[in-house]
Amino acid sequence: MTWDNFIWFAVPSAALWLTAGLLAYDKKRHLSADISAILGICVFVTFITGFWINLGRPPMRTMGETRLWYSLFLAAVGYLTYRRWRYPWLLTYSAVVATVFIVVNLLKPEIHSKNLMPALQSIWFVPHVTVYILSYAMLGAATIASVIQLRHLSKERPDEKVYTLADNLVYAGFGFLMLGMLMGAVWAKQAWGHYWSWDPKETWALVTAAAYLVYIHMRLRRAYPSATMWVLPVAFILLMITWIGVNYLPAARASIHVY
Repeated sequence: MTWDNFIWFAVPSAALWLTAGLLAYDKKRHLSADISAILGICVFVTFITGFWINLGRPPMRTMGETRLWYSLFLAAVGYLTYRRWRYPWLLTYSAVVATVFIVVNLLKPEIHSKNLMPALQSIWFVPHVTVYILSYAMLGAATIASVIQLRHLSKERPDEKVYTLADNLVYAGFGFLMLGMLMGAVWAKQAWGHYWSWDPKETWALVTAAAYLVYIHMRLRRAYPSATMWVLPVAFILLMITWIGVNYLPAARASIHVY
């Protein structure tokens, strides 16, 4: 299966996810929403699996390939958290954002070489990228939860369930974020001889992790609820800089993380 086949799987997946997001608002159609979300995930997984087999390597090298995983993980995280807390807006959000990344991939296709440079030919390649993208998906969902809570706080009606949802997503996402950073350090030692070099990507990853750690500490102190909720959107902007924006910085030209 090649990238040319992507549209035939992407469009049905996006349609199923968006349909699930709409059906979730009707309490009588929760089962239909579940089925639609799961079918969308299965269709998308089918493409990634076939694409992986065709490439002969994990499709995790280019930005377009990582967007594939982000769409998949975001849809999956959105659905699983929806099943747990039954917030329809969360399922809709994950469907819309996953679709946006699909559209970007359709409008901006990239060359997907079957070759991997030596540094990427490591057992750490798949787990490192996987846990990072999974953490991005969870932290993205936590961000929309914070936006919803900020709306409640503006009306002086905080929703404790949203606090719980945001906290659990951040705890899990932060755990995967740190796991990815530790894996990356071990991988860097094997590939380049040192665990940490203050590369632009590494530096921004540390800044992002620190921002989420600030949120965790503020929530544990239970002080300044409004200010605490604002930390998540700011942290997510830092995360996007780490993932995408850092590649456009002048310092990134000499980065060992730009492939």
